[in-house]
Amino acid sequence: MSTDWDVIVIGAGGAGLAAAASAAERGGRVLLLESEDTVGGSMLLAAGMFTAAGTRVQEALGVQDSPERFYQHYMDLNQWRLQPGLIRTFCAATAPTLHWLMDLGLEVPAQRSTNAHMPGLGHAGVEDVWRGHTPAGEGYAVVELLDRTRKRHGAELALGSRVEGLVVHDGQVRGVRVGGEEALAGAVVVASGGFAQDRDLVRRYYPTADAAGEHLFVVAGPGSRGDHLRLGEQVGADLAGEGWGLLLVTAYLQQHHHWDSGFPPLSRINVNSAGHRFMDEDVSYAVAAGILLDQDGPCWVVFDEAARLALPEGFLDWTPARVLEEAQAGRTHRADDLPGLAAAMGVPEATLVRTVERWNGTLPRGEDPDFQRHLTLEAKGATAPPSPVATPPFYAARLVPGELVCTHTGLRIDPQARVLGTLGDPLPGLYAAGEAGGGVLGNRYVGGGNAIANALTMGRIAGLLALAHASGG
Repeated sequence: MSTDWDVIVIGAGGAGLAAAASAAERGGRVLLLESEDTVGGSMLLAAGMFTAAGTRVQEALGVQDSPERFYQHYMDLNQWRLQPGLIRTFCAATAPTLHWLMDLGLEVPAQRSTNAHMPGLGHAGVEDVWRGHTPAGEGYAVVELLDRTRKRHGAELALGSRVEGLVVHDGQVRGVRVGGEEALAGAVVVASGGFAQDRDLVRRYYPTADAAGEHLFVVAGPGSRGDHLRLGEQVGADLAGEGWGLLLVTAYLQQHHHWDSGFPPLSRINVNSAGHRFMDEDVSYAVAAGILLDQDGPCWVVFDEAARLALPEGFLDWTPARVLEEAQAGRTHRADDLPGLAAAMGVPEATLVRTVERWNGTLPRGEDPDFQRHLTLEAKGATAPPSPVATPPFYAARLVPGELVCTHTGLRIDPQARVLGTLGDPLPGLYAAGEAGGGVLGNRYVGGGNAIANALTMGRIAGLLALAHASGG
């Protein structure tokens, strides 16, 4: 059976671009199909932070790390609910993948980064050592670099080309159906993203996201419609990662990516329905949603008038005027004193008053003995502690796990990025990576750059091994 291409890649987000660029760089004839009218997918919405262990950047900054240490941490955090061989392969390949990108021209300076948008090495998750590598130019720079690389090596791109199905011949995936026609290849890589933009699929495969109700909003790329699930079903692919994904904790009033929404006040206290503070307000987003969901009843972010007025202008959600508007509409609670705020929130008055008193007596003085937030703020480059929550009126906005970033249910893959059938055997000629490849992103998101490292690392592995398969290797 003749083929038009060595490798066909479905999806031109981070994983698909990495797969296409890798295969083309090695001389493969590659066709890259993208359902939308531009490349990049969710990567265009990301800061580009890449989690990797044993890198040149770490070495230059004196950070001692290794793939083995990363693997142990990754598996422990995910309670060993992931396939060890796949995760060991992933962890070992992160540094070589980052170095490949840097050798192509991606700039990751050997300097300390205090936030996800500052180039350098940062502490953005719950990792035991700093592994978050943020490139200059953020996610856009990664997309531009990979797209330029695939062009230079002759990989063809077809935009507005949503794949309708897979072509199977003699038990092997040999191409795709797109635009009513067949395109044949030696191997196919599914890298079409997740399903965050399809609310029905979210309810089915990630029902936890429904806890936010009407306040849920999505920051994934528009092509994240679950095409991998539909394609996998056609060939009997198994799934991994059901019920898992990444939700970020927001206040109900936030409905945009933080680049546009802004950030809540520095001086704030997260309070549960019993009136108690229950978390480090700056804890990694990797675990914040789980902490919130552990609480019994509604939770709130409490702050004062000074904190509201200190919010910067120029954003859509967290601004002095927007918070005031929400308070005047009664959607954000406001009271002249803490007992009045407690009544509006429906929490015990004495407990809330004591919670605020305890917070004012600790963190504004430089230490947080209960939740260690002073260390989190220090890692983020804070030079002064937050101010006390003491200036009336006081505010309380409902907290929700409202920002859906990525979904983890994908086609089950093995360490070679081969898609596995329901009997556990590889489906010949079919590979998957990124959110479409299930089993790397686990029940606990490791932290800043986990999804990007997965997309780029497994995308590269999928592209190279798909080409080897097509070449008879």
